[in-house]
Amino acid sequence: MKLPPDARFATICIHAGQSPDPGTGAIITPIFQTSTYVQDELGKHKGYEYARTQNPTRAALEANIAAIEGGTAAYAFASGMAAIDAITTMLQAGDHVVVTDNTYGGTFRLFDKVLTKYQLEFSYVDTSQPALVEAAMRPTTKMLFVETPTNPVLRLTDIAQTAEIARRHHARLVVDNTFASPALQRPIELGADLVTHSTTKYLNGHSDSIGGIVIAKRQEDAEWLKFIQNAAGAILSPFDSWLVLRGTKTLTVRMAQHNTNGMALAQFLSTHPKVTHVIYPGLPSHPQHDLAKRQMRGFGGMVSFDVGSFEAARVVCNRVRLMALAESLGGVETLISHPASMTHASVPPERRQAIGLTDSLVRISAGIEDPADLIADLTQALA
Repeated sequence: MKLPPDARFATICIHAGQSPDPGTGAIITPIFQTSTYVQDELGKHKGYEYARTQNPTRAALEANIAAIEGGTAAYAFASGMAAIDAITTMLQAGDHVVVTDNTYGGTFRLFDKVLTKYQLEFSYVDTSQPALVEAAMRPTTKMLFVETPTNPVLRLTDIAQTAEIARRHHARLVVDNTFASPALQRPIELGADLVTHSTTKYLNGHSDSIGGIVIAKRQEDAEWLKFIQNAAGAILSPFDSWLVLRGTKTLTVRMAQHNTNGMALAQFLSTHPKVTHVIYPGLPSHPQHDLAKRQMRGFGGMVSFDVGSFEAARVVCNRVRLMALAESLGGVETLISHPASMTHASVPPERRQAIGLTDSLVRISAGIEDPADLIADLTQALA
């Protein structure tokens, strides 16, 4: 089994970074659940010394996702937040970062409550507006951290245009690609320097693993990430690496159904009398619908909608039967959540209001069930 150099995306997802086990012929990469490796003699080993530094299962996953995203190398971490934290170790005291204002609550918490203690500065702007990004840049700006689509108001940023701004200001562009997945969006092809994912979400796809990954375009960034992964030690375990490898094999087919279900739910909700507003990049009413058509290969499974009041949102979340009221996203089962009190509770209320994250907003991560069953569940919940 050998991956051809001109292999297409779905084939790369299944085969990149993996080959049958040479000892047994096992077609699936084994779980190398070991802490250390026996050396042949002093100074001579088989490429592995200690499992924090190297692990064959983790290495297979990292090679797989680097190929999927079109990067030079990838490094896997114990969570999505550990991956983002590793990226910020490229900064030094006094550096400035421009960040998407509607970024994930955990990212905001890390930046605002932890990293500001180390003399790093962060400016939060609507990165869907290039003029605002340009205006926020300073001589000390070393990084643009963009989330697109954003969580949970699904605002999009033009990656190619933002990459050009970053280049002119000698800053690195980092794209959190979790909500789209590489099946729908490939930021490195559009000019990003670094891409990060919570592998917990679409890459794993089965709600049974926590992890994160960073994909680097530049060799010097890859070398630093390798160093910090070993030095700080927030590594992804062999078992979680194996779980995510299982997930990427079905990424293409899963995302196709997520796209179908996301569109079906968005269209249903947009005609429902109790829904005041639907946010979905695939709807012509979305302010960046044209950008979504250019930049993405599908519109994804994330749908947000407003029902007018917190009480109405509470009722909908509590009344669903098939959908599960839970945080997270990207799994094969459909999840529903109330961002203001769940995923974004750490974001101050005034900031939530400024970015359109109202107390009446509900977020759905559409799974891969039959869409008719999901619509039926929403119908009875909204009734």
